[in-house]
Amino acid sequence: MSTDLRARVLSEHNVSRETTDALDLYVAQLTRWQTVKNLVGPATLSEVWHRHIADALQLLALAPSATRWLDLGSGAGIPGLILAIAGKGRPDFHVGLVESNARKCAFLSETARLTGAPVTVHNARIETVVGTLTGIDVVCARALASLTQLLAWTEPLLTSGTIGLFPKGRDAAAELTEAEDAWTFTRDLIPSRTDSQARIVRVTSLSRVDP
Repeated sequence: MSTDLRARVLSEHNVSRETTDALDLYVAQLTRWQTVKNLVGPATLSEVWHRHIADALQLLALAPSATRWLDLGSGAGIPGLILAIAGKGRPDFHVGLVESNARKCAFLSETARLTGAPVTVHNARIETVVGTLTGIDVVCARALASLTQLLAWTEPLLTSGTIGLFPKGRDAAAELTEAEDAWTFTRDLIPSRTDSQARIVRVTSLSRVDP
């Protein structure tokens, strides 16, 4: 891990000492659990502060007043657990983490306990959870599925006022074109601060295209 990179990420996002300590603990946990459960791509561990932490933290600025978040396919807690660590000092801030893999849920629960992150871990499939949740301000998912599939999963939320934030790679525009065949929605394509070729798709006001 580059100490300079860590310091730059912490400075750019104005991270407090308490949050810094919690993020350091998250990185230590991720490194330890990676040896027994492949939580992230092994090559990305050396770039964890840029590839994972900074990539997650940038989402907070896109919905600054949001307090209730839902992260789908949370895996190693990216971005959901990182968002919870960063937002835990905010009033009423809470993140739901949806993950079907029990061992990954064990990592999420244990790391949340150690860091004091305000989360609820849902060990379940996405389609069985999303329709049961209300009062969600933002739903997010990274490296999980196509935008078309994400919109299908999150329809109960996005049709009732929730904002969707979906980090995508260089194929974001193509995924938007495909999704617009099935859905009508208001969207922004926001440049990623961590990858010049990546975009974050912000979705609101979702409805199905009339047949």
